[in-house]
Amino acid sequence: MCKARSLTGEQGVLIPSTNTKHLMLRQDICDAAEAGEFRVFAATTVDEAITLLTGVEAGERDENGAYPEGTVNQKVEARLKELFELRKAIGAEQNAGESE
Repeated sequence: MCKARSLTGEQGVLIPSTNTKHLMLRQDICDAAEAGEFRVFAATTVDEAITLLTGVEAGERDENGAYPEGTVNQKVEARLKELFELRKAIGAEQNAGESE
C-alpha cells in the first residue's frame, strides 16, 4: 500500500519489539528501509507506541501520581475525570427527579 502511494519516508509499520527477532521482510522493503523511504518501529510498551504514533510523549506518573502536563496520558486522565463528573451530575439530577 505504501509503495503504491509512493514511498516518502513518512510511512512505516509498528510492531511489538518482541517480534523483531522473527521479522522477515521482502527485499524491496529492506531496500526501502535502508534508503530511508520506509521505517519499521518496534515498541516495547503501549506508552512507547503512543509516543511513536502521536509524536507526543505518553508520560509517566511522578512521585505524586500525576502525569506531566501536555502528555497523552495526562490529557486522557483529564478527559476521563470530566466524563466521570458529568456522569455523576447526570446521576444526581436523575435521582433528584425520582424523589420528587
